[in-house]
Amino acid sequence: MRALDEIAANAAELDANPAFPTVAIAALTQLEVPATRGEEWALVRRVARADGSVGRIFEGHLNAQERLKLDGIDPGDHWLGVWGADPAPNEGEPASVHNDTLNGTKVFCSGAGGLTRALVIAKGTLVYVDLTDGNVEVDKGWYRAGGMRASESHRVHFHGAPILATLTPLTTEPYLSGDAIRTAAAWAGMVDCGVDSALQQLKDDDLRAHAAGKLIVAQQTIDRWFEYAARAEDLTKVSIPLRAAVADAGATVFGEAARATGSRPFATGTALDRARRDFELFVLQHRLDPFLARLGRERIS
Repeated sequence: MRALDEIAANAAELDANPAFPTVAIAALTQLEVPATRGEEWALVRRVARADGSVGRIFEGHLNAQERLKLDGIDPGDHWLGVWGADPAPNEGEPASVHNDTLNGTKVFCSGAGGLTRALVIAKGTLVYVDLTDGNVEVDKGWYRAGGMRASESHRVHFHGAPILATLTPLTTEPYLSGDAIRTAAAWAGMVDCGVDSALQQLKDDDLRAHAAGKLIVAQQTIDRWFEYAARAEDLTKVSIPLRAAVADAGATVFGEAARATGSRPFATGTALDRARRDFELFVLQHRLDPFLARLGRERIS
């Protein structure tokens, strides 16, 4: 796909000089939505392989589209996001609904400044908000992460932004589990990017060949999980172990790649360095340990 080649070619520049990836998102949102969930996950993975930041915004856009359709709302041609993270006590008042408008603050708002609409959690209520009428303030000084630099995941202050609709909560299934797996597909794409870059840099000796083998096994573990999920009848039983498996496989890939390649790829800003930064930050945004504890408790209780 030509669009993915162009996204990959521009990824280093966007990482060095972060900005909303307007051209990339415009091209991707014009694509026909894949017919099956497995095909959609594969597309998200390919986009994140080309650029983790673009993959992050794109999977959020697809999450929002699906969520609106569950409530019978046509997403239209808008660029969409799902913003759920609340500010810390010193970062502003959490967003709340007042007289059919949204007021307050959200953080980790991926795509801020480039999206036209967003689904926002306001003290447990999910609302659909217009971002284009001047009542939305984007604080670009808040997000200073090393990973997903072009995801534009800034702090946003709402000053009476119009609420277009109040939606069924995000905890609704099968949305919740499908959303989680789609996010993991973006993680997987970042891992793929890291594997690609690492294999290009490894020389052919026994130790490096062994490391390359471990990268390939970890990547194939991710492949098998997505194949299994694509056939599963109940995603609620798949989303937690799949995400944990992808996170563990990614940690293996980036750990082995670092030991095998040494510091040069990370000092010189290769795709391996960028993919590792993107992956580690994105996984940290989704605390998996409580979910794993819940899974274990169900088994041992």
